Amino acid sequence: MPPAPPAALPADARAAVLAWFDARGRALSFRATRDPYAILVSEVMAQQTQISRVVEAWSRFLDRFPTVTALAAASPADVLRAWRGMGYDRRALNLQRAARVIVAEHDGQVPHDLGALQALPGVGPYTARAVASIAFGAAVGAVDTNVRRVLGRAIGGEEGLTPPAMQAAADASVDPTRPGDWTHAVMDVGATLCRPVRPRCDDCPLTAWCRFAASSRTVAPRKPSDGRRREPFRASSRWLRGRIVDRLRDVEGATWIVVEAPIGDHDEGAIAAALGALARDGIVEVDPVATRRARLSIS
Repeated sequence: MPPAPPAALPADARAAVLAWFDARGRALSFRATRDPYAILVSEVMAQQTQISRVVEAWSRFLDRFPTVTALAAASPADVLRAWRGMGYDRRALNLQRAARVIVAEHDGQVPHDLGALQALPGVGPYTARAVASIAFGAAVGAVDTNVRRVLGRAIGGEEGLTPPAMQAAADASVDPTRPGDWTHAVMDVGATLCRPVRPRCDDCPLTAWCRFAASSRTVAPRKPSDGRRREPFRASSRWLRGRIVDRLRDVEGATWIVVEAPIGDHDEGAIAAALGALARDGIVEVDPVATRRARLSIS
């Protein structure tokens, strides 16, 4: 039986990663703040969204809702308007719900306790650990897709790590003196060097300690398309819901509007179904009498 992989990156590996980060890490505006609320906003925005889109949206959102109290007091409709362009609108509503919990249960202060953070609406294990490490200096490892790939390869080699082993390795690998910078640094290594295909191992600060790099294996590029026709994104219900919400965002206040058909290739039936799904998610309100009259949720 092969020997078990080490449980964590050693101290000299951490030092190499942080030195690389100091010289080559991504300069992102939201990394300059230590305001726990602003950090929470950035981390919720970064869920399933490219960082380049988050940078502009984050500043715009904080201009509109500069404090957790301001966000908690807003209407869901105003929050959704400020979220324009980010997609996955339920994140915006969950962020506001989290703000209301923070005001009601934590005296308006983002909690530093990991359990309390994870209990907030829309805050999962990754987001809770990212906020705890970046905002409060907690030595906990936030595991996103990039971190999972970096540590899985460096510690687990070709076999990777099971989810429990991954979280344990992430927690044990945190640099205790710079936990927030460590969180950003490992993410940057994954985003820019330890890529899913054609990883840039020669430029990676972890190469000397990486079991995957030591195996001299390369990751094969993705196979080219087989030429089969894929469903156009415009034909998806997600696309339709996004267009409906954008139409409603353009209407100020609590005015009802009729969502006219067609939208793209979607007829009245598809629009009614999409409105029903959006209403169940709490994103829109639908007039109970006229099923295609709707507005963004106002309470």
